[in-house]
Amino acid sequence: MNSTLRRHDRVKAAAEAFFGSAIEDMSFPGGEKRASVRLRVNGRSVIASLRPDYRRTHLEAFVLQKLHPFCDDVPECLGVEADVLFQADVGDRRLNQEIRAHSPAVQQALAEEAVAAIFRIHAAARRTDLHDIMPHLGNNPGWLRSFVDAVDILEPLMERGIPARYPRDSLPDFLNRPAAQFVKWDCRAGNAALDEAGRLRWFDFEYAGIRHGAEDFAWLIGDESWPVDAATMLDLVADGFDPACGHDLDDYMAYLTVYSTLHCVQRLKLILEEVQRRGWRDAAEIVDRDDVGRHPDFAAQLCRNAAVLADRHAYTAPLVPYFETAVDSFLSV
Repeated sequence: MNSTLRRHDRVKAAAEAFFGSAIEDMSFPGGEKRASVRLRVNGRSVIASLRPDYRRTHLEAFVLQKLHPFCDDVPECLGVEADVLFQADVGDRRLNQEIRAHSPAVQQALAEEAVAAIFRIHAAARRTDLHDIMPHLGNNPGWLRSFVDAVDILEPLMERGIPARYPRDSLPDFLNRPAAQFVKWDCRAGNAALDEAGRLRWFDFEYAGIRHGAEDFAWLIGDESWPVDAATMLDLVADGFDPACGHDLDDYMAYLTVYSTLHCVQRLKLILEEVQRRGWRDAAEIVDRDDVGRHPDFAAQLCRNAAVLADRHAYTAPLVPYFETAVDSFLSV
């Protein structure tokens, strides 16, 4: 029996023990190898997650239990049985798929609600003690230095290296902000869904932790298959800004633009690594499977957004020509 079948058997056994009933159906919205599956039990649809690291499963359950009393923007945690997390099914209309089926006006409305939901989750977390308990993310010198230096992947695009005015030495300090806000992390659109009534909720909290707070929006802005452009997204974040987060708006937006620029570099690096390993993939399949955006159009879109972001701050402005050259390069593939 292969590992996938063994994992499904473990999920089924845990579900039947937890709910006290036989499983009526099991489906695989993200593919059979993904950690989460959809179950039908006692006439109800639920999501069961068996993570490769059981600690992640229990962390996610803990986070959902803390947040759910204070906001309806996350799934209800039903419980854990034998390292399998059971949570309410928040809907099968994944945001990354749903948003591409609509006009630009509707897309912007969905993006606005996605942003608002993240701010509500952050506000809910501040009503808990999560900021005292959760791990701090990306706050050690090595991580920050690697994050800043990842721009070296852009060097082959120009005849010269990354310009000296790109502030490698000061950027780590700029990004090393006090970790005070709970963040979901991995706020790509594939990790949100709409129910039958159109209510949007975010899920997959296994990588949650504490950081500045703007990083969650960077994940969405830097999602290469997200169809809403970076300039519009920045406006939506600014319009929905919650002053209770403890930051000045201008400072928050400056941090967001710089962090988002470098997050786009990380996504580009991941795309290029995946293309080298597995080649380009059909765009529709990428969206359907919530895969890394290894399609030339998605890579170009990512770099186009990165150029807009980079141009908003003096620290990242030297990178604009590199992103613009990358757009042309991908469009010629």
